[in-house]
Amino acid sequence: MVVVTVTYTAPLNEVDPWRPAHGDWLNDLIARRLLLVAGRQVPVVGGVHLVPRMPAEDLDRLLAIDPYVLNGVATHAVVEFTPMLVAAGLEDLKSQE
Repeated sequence: MVVVTVTYTAPLNEVDPWRPAHGDWLNDLIARRLLLVAGRQVPVVGGVHLVPRMPAEDLDRLLAIDPYVLNGVATHAVVEFTPMLVAAGLEDLKSQE
């Protein structure tokens, strides 16, 4: 499993025009189960994505086409982890490994 943090590198007024394209990109990844969860950080300085384990090269390729990255308004940081304990109903997250 992978946690991806998104950090805005530009003011929100420069990020906002790319928000619809970024949302479309996220929705496509969710539809293909290449992304499990996505949301904004609080305060709004970026976002957090939960991604199933995949080869690092594949993840790098996916993140490189994020409209925020393509337009120079955000960067990503990646942390891989192994889910050991999960709440009831989320057992499938453990099988990602």
